[in-house]
Amino acid sequence: MYKKGNYRETDKMSDLICDNYPMLLVMSRFGIALGFGEKNIGEVCRMNNVDTCTFLTVVNFLSDTALGSVPTVSECLSLESFMTYLHNSHDYFLKFRLPQIRAKLLEAISNSTDDVTFVIRRFFDEYAEEVNKHMLYEEKTVFPYVRAILNGETNQKYNISIFMKRHDQIELKIAELKNILIKYYPGASNNMLNSVLFDIFSTEEDLASHNQIEDSLFIPAILELEKKVLNNNGKHKP
Repeated sequence: MYKKGNYRETDKMSDLICDNYPMLLVMSRFGIALGFGEKNIGEVCRMNNVDTCTFLTVVNFLSDTALGSVPTVSECLSLESFMTYLHNSHDYFLKFRLPQIRAKLLEAISNSTDDVTFVIRRFFDEYAEEVNKHMLYEEKTVFPYVRAILNGETNQKYNISIFMKRHDQIELKIAELKNILIKYYPGASNNMLNSVLFDIFSTEEDLASHNQIEDSLFIPAILELEKKVLNNNGKHKP
């Protein structure tokens, strides 16, 4: 159950997590560890060199969208802090979450025929590769571009609109895997398979939220930055 996303830096970090336990992932992706006692959100962020406005923007966005509303992008949002969050999100999916699901999935279907195991494993591996390509593009192309415009540099061959056009919904294919296991997997029901399905449902939602954050917060912030840089460069032309 989500609480309305109107958190402020004076609210306790422990209250945020207890109200909305999925925010554990947000906290971790900003590089914030547990063990903060009774400190408030602002204190915890400053202790961990995390931009408080950016942290609260993401937290309140996720809480509000879960409840059906979308807040506006805050002007105080730090794109550098945001990219750290997105980079750590990529690491979580590629280096932890997807490998963990793969291992559990193979264990759950270990008693199946070789043909069934092969098909499911190949489907999952192809999906994981799609996610990897999607996130690698952001790491190798989008983030360096954003850092360049943060330094006032313009790029005649690239802008964030190009990213917008190719920003596909990477959670869709994992929904297909979920449906294959639910509808067509011939094995008897077992706790391990149910656990894998629960993880797949959770990851599908997490990836959808990841895309929402990029579409509704990250991209609009970059569009505004592009306008400012172009205006400033135009003013300084001889």
